[in-house]
Amino acid sequence: MTVKSADRTIEVLEVLARSTTSLSLADLHEELGYPKSSLYTLLQTLVARRWVETDMRGGLYRIGVGALLAGTSYLDRDPVARVAAPVLEEVRTEVNETVHLARLDGASIVYLASRESQHHLRTVSRVGRRLPAYATALGRAILANRPDGADLVPKHPEVLSPKGIADRDTILAELELASARGYSAESEQTNPGLGCRAVVLGYNDPVTDALSCSVPLARLDEQHGEKIVNTLLDASRRITDLLMR
Repeated sequence: MTVKSADRTIEVLEVLARSTTSLSLADLHEELGYPKSSLYTLLQTLVARRWVETDMRGGLYRIGVGALLAGTSYLDRDPVARVAAPVLEEVRTEVNETVHLARLDGASIVYLASRESQHHLRTVSRVGRRLPAYATALGRAILANRPDGADLVPKHPEVLSPKGIADRDTILAELELASARGYSAESEQTNPGLGCRAVVLGYNDPVTDALSCSVPLARLDEQHGEKIVNTLLDASRRITDLLMR
């Protein structure tokens, strides 16, 4: 059972959160199909509560600081993010590459934490970013270790880059490989010019979280890749041990 007004509020916030630009009342009406009068009233309520912000003329809307505060509160109270934070710092220092912590949410992964490399050439991923799990090393590390992992790979996968994998059977083979060797890998399948190595956190069953390093391919030779994997595996064991105490 759902409450219609609550459903509509959440859907408005989700549309605004996904958009890279401010949206008008007409844009939101077209996207959601709600009556303009009730949609306008809902937007004004959200603006008053700071979950939505508007421009000087009141004609364009974007996600507001209230949503940021709620999201920050989630991270502040999440035990995994809290325990993992100092370990992520140590991994970043050890390999000098950008390190991520992500969680499975439905069939997607959501970035919970990130520590950037000190190299001038580096990757940047914002906390809160959502990507299809099957398309990323982080997601594949998780799916490879779940009994329902294959079920979360769609029949017709969409690709995120020119080198993304659009064939389901190929992705399932990648999951089997990740399960066999204990880590997942991808090269330019999410972002051109970047490779990634990822390992799962085994503190819960079924698993939900993973760690990764994203590396420009110019630096990702065999030796560096091996060091990254070993460092991530050690970090995963340490975080898992701390969470299971």
